[in-house]
Amino acid sequence: MNQLQLEINPEVQSVFDNYPDSVRDKLSFLRELIIETASEIDGLTNLEETLKWGEPSYFAKNGSTIRMDWKPKTPTQYAMYFKCTSRLVEVFKTSFKNRFEFEGKRAIVFQLNDKVPTEELKSCIKAALTYHKVKHLPTLGI
Repeated sequence: MNQLQLEINPEVQSVFDNYPDSVRDKLSFLRELIIETASEIDGLTNLEETLKWGEPSYFAKNGSTIRMDWKPKTPTQYAMYFKCTSRLVEVFKTSFKNRFEFEGKRAIVFQLNDKVPTEELKSCIKAALTYHKVKHLPTLGI
């Protein structure tokens, strides 16, 4: 495992604190999964946690940004967002079409009562955090 340096924007915690109780644990789990996955990637030594569009976001050098959020207009679901101009969600759909629900080319959507397929999601996170190193591969290394 790498010695991962996590750069944290303190404003992210206030966003987590303002999520409803029913959602906060779900998004905290996604956060921990991103950090855990980042620490397992050879050569990845720095992960930035910040806000983009007011949403918790994670970025690593040679990677593509991962965002997550819950929206009041869809109270029973939350999502992990990826850059829609990348091939990430397209490849995730091919690799994990029966494991996840998707929103267009930009998100993996979870229902509040879903059990998150952890290993599959870690594969998606790894592909995003290393995207510029794996984008030439047909399945992004998945």
